[in-house]
Amino acid sequence: MPPKKQTNALAQRKSEQMKQQQKQKTRRVIWFSTVGVLLALCIIVLLIPTKPKAEAFEYAGLPVLGDPNAPIKIVEFGDYKCPACSIFNELVKPQIQSDYVDQGKAAFYFMNYPFLGPDSDTAALAAQSVYHQSNEAFWTYFDALYTNQGNENEQWATVDYLVELAQKENIGIDYDLLRKDIEEKTYQNEVDEHRNKANQLRVQGTPTIFINGKPYNGNFGDYTEIKKAIENELKGE
Repeated sequence: MPPKKQTNALAQRKSEQMKQQQKQKTRRVIWFSTVGVLLALCIIVLLIPTKPKAEAFEYAGLPVLGDPNAPIKIVEFGDYKCPACSIFNELVKPQIQSDYVDQGKAAFYFMNYPFLGPDSDTAALAAQSVYHQSNEAFWTYFDALYTNQGNENEQWATVDYLVELAQKENIGIDYDLLRKDIEEKTYQNEVDEHRNKANQLRVQGTPTIFINGKPYNGNFGDYTEIKKAIENELKGE
């Protein structure tokens, strides 16, 4: 090949190589840019707080304190032998009732999560029996159970004790029927359904509350935190 033609051919190959290198460089830039954008989007998504999933409850079949049509529905899972539940009932629930239940802004529901001992189930059976006789009597009995709570490590919630407590509080129900329901475990299926629901929701202990189906994961002894969660739900946040 003549020198001139050879020079032109070399120049052409070099030009083509440079074009190929430029194309490869451009593809790499595009690839890294795309990956960078995707990573940035992933980070943004991870940093954006997600709202917890709202769980479904069969509210109509639960004891209710307040107007069932209230915009806020609060469900407590509790064990009548649980000391923390007793404290919650004494210090926090009255504030929820005063600020929200009595104002028609919230309805308060209860579900059994008996796990501390065999008589946790016995107390739950008694409370369910009272509920089926009178929703109003249930809440009187509910308070009495926590006010007169025995040691969590002892089996104090016997049939006799539970019936006598109802009579002592004069809650106005059929006490013979209460005894019969406890002894025959009339509402064991309901207690089991409550417990199964708690397990399904991965409830770790008591008290545990859900606000409009959303788990509250804050401090149960700090009413300020609970109030903030309720207010956020009222605002739709």
